[in-house]
Amino acid sequence: MDAFLLARGYRLGKTLGEGTYSKVKEAFSKKHQLKVAIKIIDKKRGPEEFIQHFLPRELQIVRRLDHKNIIRVYETLESSDGKIYMVMELAEGGDIFDYVAHGGPMPEGRTKVLFRQLVEAILYLHSRGVAHRDLKCENALLHKGITLKLTDFGFAKLVPTTTTDMSRTFCGSTAYAAPEVLQGVPHDSRKGDIWGMGVVLYVMLCASLPFDDTDIPKMLWRQQKGVSIPSPLSVSTECQHLLQRLLEPDMVQRPCIEEVSTHIWLATP
Repeated sequence: MDAFLLARGYRLGKTLGEGTYSKVKEAFSKKHQLKVAIKIIDKKRGPEEFIQHFLPRELQIVRRLDHKNIIRVYETLESSDGKIYMVMELAEGGDIFDYVAHGGPMPEGRTKVLFRQLVEAILYLHSRGVAHRDLKCENALLHKGITLKLTDFGFAKLVPTTTTDMSRTFCGSTAYAAPEVLQGVPHDSRKGDIWGMGVVLYVMLCASLPFDDTDIPKMLWRQQKGVSIPSPLSVSTECQHLLQRLLEPDMVQRPCIEEVSTHIWLATP
């Protein structure tokens, strides 16, 4: 692995994260003259559905993305021993989950600055027919503390921009999943992204998840009841209104990303 990457101008550093059949390592790129992140996927160890279905789709999607709030993929490589290397932009500030886990709830002003950038990223994706389908705090990275960058398109899907493409697939993380996804009913993946954004916004403001996913029937009941910011935390009425709109249990009533982007909370400095 080291020799394969070294020959292509990458000097590996520390491991940033590790899964069952993939890991992410820091590296220095001789070609780009900067630090990068390299996601290394072992095709021999990955599940067949992932290798045959999800991975090719992820590689197809990331190559067409170019947005300041989305982690850039510089190149993808494949070695003869069945390993895929995705060379990506490095966000050195960690993810939002770690940030709030260590620092507690974010002030509303800072939350707005970062959340506005997440809205920009999703607006870009949906306008290009891409649903992310795994929006969560761990996939929202911080670069230099002020720029949010969305990553991990392992569950992303191409959806037509002109028609409603209904999916039945459950993917992503249960705690961030919309009611219709959990229930397995046909759903619009883009509306699932909107719900996931709502959970991310709640976590940023409260440093906790809005719904406990250890008991799914109870979680579905709670989702129907709606959420409110727990005391003694205090956020503006406009912010609470947006949160309730994002976490609207009725998929039809939930706003699309264009509506979200014009919400009064985001429009004010």
